[in-house]
Amino acid sequence: CSRWEEEKKEDGVKWMQLEHRGPYFVPPYEPLPEDVQFYYDGKPLKLSLAAEEIATFYAKMLDHEYTTKEIFQNNFFHDWRKEMTSEEQEIIKDLDKCDFREIHKYFVEKNEARKALPKEEKQKLKEEADKIQEEYGYCILDGHREKIGNFKTEPPGLFRGRGEHPKMGMLKKRIMPEDVTINCSRDSKIPEPPEGHKWKEVRFDNTVTWLASWTENIQNTLKYIMLNPSSKLKGEKDWQKYEVARRLKDVVHEIRARYRKDWKSKDTKKRQRAVALYFIDKLALRAGNEKEEGETADTVGCCSLRVEHIQLHPQLDGQEHVVEFDFLGKDSVRYYNKVSVEKPVFKNLQLFMKNKDPTDDLFDKLDTRFLNKHLQHLMDGLTAKVFRTYNASITLQEQLKALTNPEDNVAGKLLSYNRANRAVAILCNHQRSIPKTFSKSMQVLQEKIDAKKKQVEEAQEEVKKAEDELEDTKDAKAEANVEKKKKLLKRLEEQLAKLNIQATDKEENKQIALGTSKLNYLDPRISVAWCKKFGIPIERIYNKTQREKFAWAIDMAGEDFEF
Repeated sequence: CSRWEEEKKEDGVKWMQLEHRGPYFVPPYEPLPEDVQFYYDGKPLKLSLAAEEIATFYAKMLDHEYTTKEIFQNNFFHDWRKEMTSEEQEIIKDLDKCDFREIHKYFVEKNEARKALPKEEKQKLKEEADKIQEEYGYCILDGHREKIGNFKTEPPGLFRGRGEHPKMGMLKKRIMPEDVTINCSRDSKIPEPPEGHKWKEVRFDNTVTWLASWTENIQNTLKYIMLNPSSKLKGEKDWQKYEVARRLKDVVHEIRARYRKDWKSKDTKKRQRAVALYFIDKLALRAGNEKEEGETADTVGCCSLRVEHIQLHPQLDGQEHVVEFDFLGKDSVRYYNKVSVEKPVFKNLQLFMKNKDPTDDLFDKLDTRFLNKHLQHLMDGLTAKVFRTYNASITLQEQLKALTNPEDNVAGKLLSYNRANRAVAILCNHQRSIPKTFSKSMQVLQEKIDAKKKQVEEAQEEVKKAEDELEDTKDAKAEANVEKKKKLLKRLEEQLAKLNIQATDKEENKQIALGTSKLNYLDPRISVAWCKKFGIPIERIYNKTQREKFAWAIDMAGEDFEF
C-alpha cells in the first residue's frame, strides 16, 4: 500500500512516536559598528543595546511605504519608548527629530555586499544553512523521518499585518525558550533547551500535530511549529479536505433546495441561517467568527456582517434586487461586490435591516456555531468552510473545460489555465496590491515585444525578397532559400505570440493573488489531470515546493479524474 494509506490509528490519535530537536532560535542581536550612528535633532546619540536593536528595525524599513504611515509611526514610537532607558526617554520625545539614515545605509550596503560575495563564500553560507536544516529541520514521526515546515522562531521586528492593520508598527518581541511549549512522545529523547535556559513546559499530547508552540505578543495568538506540507500527516489531511468537498457535490442540490425553502420559514433564526448560507454558497464568503472586542482589526465574515456593510437597490445598472457589499474581510482585505440576488433573499434582507442601526448585526440571531451545527446535520464533516473549497474547485474544473483549446500550443494552454485560476481567485476575493516592480517589468516586456515586432517585419521583407528571387530564377537553391526564410518567420511569429500572451497574463494578474487558492482551495488532482490530459509538464503549474506538497495528488490522479 502507498505511504498515504498506511494503517489507521484510533480516533483523535495523530501519532505514536514523535521526536525532534525543538525550535532553532534566531541568533542574538549584533550591535552596530562604532562609526554607524543614530542622530537626534542633528546630533549623534549613542543608544542602549535594547533601544538600538529596535531602531535598526525601523531603519531597515525606511524605503518602505509602511514608515510613511501615521499609524505605523505612532505604534513604533510608543513601543520603542517603552524599551528605552529613562535617560533616553528624557531626550527622545519626537520621532521627526530622529535620523536613521546612516543605519539604513549601513544595512543596504551590507545587503549589497552579501549579494556580491564570490561563489565559494556563498556556497559556504549555504552549507551552514543546510547543516542547521539537517539538524533542526526534521523529526521522527512513527518511524518516518519527516520534514518540519517552519523550524525557526520568527525574528523580532516591527509588525506589518496585511491591509490597513491597526497594530502595524508595534514591536514583535524576540521568542525565548522560556516562552516555548514542547510537544513530543514520552519515550523520545526530549529536546534540550539552549544553554542556561529552560522550556516553558514539555507536553506529551498525541492528539495534536504540532511540535512546539508559543504565544506571540501582538495579537496574543498561538504560533505553532508544524510538519512540512509534504509530510504524510499533512498530505493525508489535505486529501481528506478535498474528499469532504467532493462529498458535498453529491448533496449540494438538496442543501440548496433546503435553504431556499427556509427563506419562507416562520422562524427568523432559520431564515437568517438560510440567507447566510446562500451568501456562503453563491459568493464563497467566509463564515466569520465572533471575536474579542478590540483584540484585532475590525474584520468580518458572513455571520458577523453589520447593517452598514450592505446596501439594497431594488434596481441598479439594469438589474433587479441588487445587494451592494462593502466590508473588510480576513487580513483587512476589502470585499466590494454588487450582486443581483433572488427576490425572497432581497425581501428577507429588507426585514433583517428594519429598525436597526448601521452598527447592528445583520444576522442578529445567527452565529457560526449554530450554522455549522446545522451543516453537520445535513452532511457528516460539513462546515461553512467546505463550500469555499467546493465552489473554488468546481469553478476551476468548469473553467478549464470551457477555456482550454486542445489545438493551442503550451503557452496558449497555460494562459487558459491561469485564466481559470483567476476566475477562482476573483470568486474568493484573493487580491494583492500591485507589485512595486510592476510597471518596470511591464515596460521591459513591452520593449521586448517591440523589438520582436521589428524582427518579424524584417523577416517578412526577407521572405518577400526570396520569393521575388524564386520568381526570377525558378531554381532549387532559391526554393530552399524561401523555405528557410519562411521557417525563420514562423519561429519569430511564434515568439512574438508568446510574448504577447505573457503581457496579457501579467496585466490581467496584477491585482490578483493566484497562490492562495492554488495552495488552499483547489483540489490539486484537477490540475494534475489537466496536465496529463493535455501533455503539459506539471512543473509549469506547480513549483518544487508545491509538487512536494501535492505529491499525493500527482501519485493518484489520472487524466480522467473528475472532482
